[in-house]
Amino acid sequence: MKKIQMVDLKSQYEKIKTKVDASIQEVLDTTTYINGPKVHEFQKNLEQYLDVKHVIPCANGTDALQIAMMGLGLKPGDEVITADFTFAATVEVIALLQLTPVLVDVNLDDMNISLDAIKKAITPKTKAIVPVHLFGRAANMEAIMQIAKEHNLYVIEDNAQAIGANCTFSDGSKKKAGVIGHVSSTSFFPSKNLGCYGDGGAIFTNDDALAHTIRGIVNHGMYVRYHHDVVGVNSRLDSLQAAVLDAKLPLLNEYNSARRGAASKYNAALGNHKNIITPSFDENGDDHVFHQYTLRIIDADRDALMQHLLDKGIPCAIYYPIPLHSQKAYVDSRYKEEDFPVTNQLVKEVISLPMHTELEDDQIKFITDSVLEFLK
Repeated sequence: MKKIQMVDLKSQYEKIKTKVDASIQEVLDTTTYINGPKVHEFQKNLEQYLDVKHVIPCANGTDALQIAMMGLGLKPGDEVITADFTFAATVEVIALLQLTPVLVDVNLDDMNISLDAIKKAITPKTKAIVPVHLFGRAANMEAIMQIAKEHNLYVIEDNAQAIGANCTFSDGSKKKAGVIGHVSSTSFFPSKNLGCYGDGGAIFTNDDALAHTIRGIVNHGMYVRYHHDVVGVNSRLDSLQAAVLDAKLPLLNEYNSARRGAASKYNAALGNHKNIITPSFDENGDDHVFHQYTLRIIDADRDALMQHLLDKGIPCAIYYPIPLHSQKAYVDSRYKEEDFPVTNQLVKEVISLPMHTELEDDQIKFITDSVLEFLK
């Protein structure tokens, strides 16, 4: 059995080495390292894959989310609703722009933002909702867009963990996560389902005017060199990273399918244990692309299980151990513990097992056997 990795990027690279190396070499040969042809080629290919009018590449996923908010013209003091149970980048950019973050609870079943909590949090100062498609599962975008329409709010999708996932609507139609809100952000961090070999990100929108504004923001506010029309930042996807991403993009559906297959095997082995709640998903569907495979451990010692797995050479992690409303940087007297019962429960229960495109059956068996060995 190969050594188990939380994310096995080396094995993935070995399978696509020829293609990736050739794509990188093309950039080296042309020396177009910033905003070169490979960036534009990847942009067009991703637009086609997502069926979205505009992809604007940028330097990383956090920048993508910040730039999306800048493009909407949100003002200091405007309230932005987002999930309490997620990575800090989501609320970080809200605070950086001097907007007012409004953290709300999530659902227990899918760990995505609660619709009821969104509705309760809306005030006259609310200007936007930021749903996070957590761990690769698409949030209920149809309902979120309806809430936003009723209250004249922007929707900014944080799609850093769910590229390639589909949202299914009540009429049976589907759209990719990240192309439903007014604007969306994603990350190409190496461990993502579509990851580069450094930092990278992108913004998606179907709004022509917004796309134009954002293209200026990512490049120092310039549309014409040395003419600064808007306040901008320096956030560009370099050509070498675009070369890697463009080589991997045609394999994204295959990668996501492999992740769902691994999740299915995990669920089959662990799903009937009284102390384990596995992630539910439609095995014939595509609303979950399993950026993470996250269990809930109930009536058992989650932290001791984690140490047991680490002692056996099995990497694992807790995403996320501390709610955002309890983080020192974001503590606010507006928040009451009783407003976050699900988040406060999840941080005590969740544990994520290895999940990537190269997981092998013997590795999955060793991992699941080790979990069951501890829980008995």
